[in-house]
Amino acid sequence: MRAVNQIRKWGEFVRFSHTAFALPFALAAMVVAARENQGWPGWQKFLLIVGAMVCARTCAMTFNRIVDRDYDAANPRTAMRHLPTGQISLVGAWALWTLSAVAFLAITYFINAICFYLSPVALAVVCFYSLTKRFSDYTHVFLGIALALAPVGAWLAVDGASMRAQEVAGMLILSVAVVFWLVGFDIIYALQDYEFDRQHGLHSLVVAWGPRNALAAAFLSHMLMWGLLVLFGLISRFRMVYLIGLLIILASLLLEHWLARRRPLNWINLAFFRLNALISTVFLVATVGEVVFKGGFRLR
Repeated sequence: MRAVNQIRKWGEFVRFSHTAFALPFALAAMVVAARENQGWPGWQKFLLIVGAMVCARTCAMTFNRIVDRDYDAANPRTAMRHLPTGQISLVGAWALWTLSAVAFLAITYFINAICFYLSPVALAVVCFYSLTKRFSDYTHVFLGIALALAPVGAWLAVDGASMRAQEVAGMLILSVAVVFWLVGFDIIYALQDYEFDRQHGLHSLVVAWGPRNALAAAFLSHMLMWGLLVLFGLISRFRMVYLIGLLIILASLLLEHWLARRRPLNWINLAFFRLNALISTVFLVATVGEVVFKGGFRLR
């Protein structure tokens, strides 16, 4: 039980459950990249992709907790996190950051050359986001770019440098869609800290534009994301299974914004986690369905 509690504590420290946001998009990119083999790149490549994703995200989240520890201690919403309360030491956090960064670099070495050469850049991008709230209103965009590296990395892990122009276009469209998706739901999440961020000089679009205007920007961002997913499906020649997934995603996005506008802030975790985890999971299932079963059936 003691070992289980330790694992749970460290998992909560890096919000391991939030891997549900980025991992499905990475796996969807992997499936499309491995289309010629019915979406399966082999167990070795699959495990390397998952391992790289987990290590990169652990590195980024640990860095975020380290650099934000003073703000977390001052914010009533985050004051009970592990570093402010001493449940995890700063030395332990830096050790986890170092271990996850080294593990990520090592895993990419065994994937292929292009992933290995780009891995330091990827680590720099995913960690840099945590600093942007100190000087940029567009911190959500930086986080979106960090998350969008997941499908790019997975696609490159399968295809390497041998991608055709259509595949490059699909990869870029999916990545930009992830950026807009993240911008939209991170704005909603930032509503919780609007007053705290204003008082402590932290930046976000919610602080810069006010909650009402920021929510309008979040809605526009999510509609752009949905439109890009439609375009991704057209480029990928997807059919009915993907269309059904798109409709579920659209309904989830609309519900998320209805909750953000019509419900108090304690509903934000529902809008933030459950609905967005559903969106990424539905996208993965629809993509796998298209690749494996070739769309299931056509409308005549």
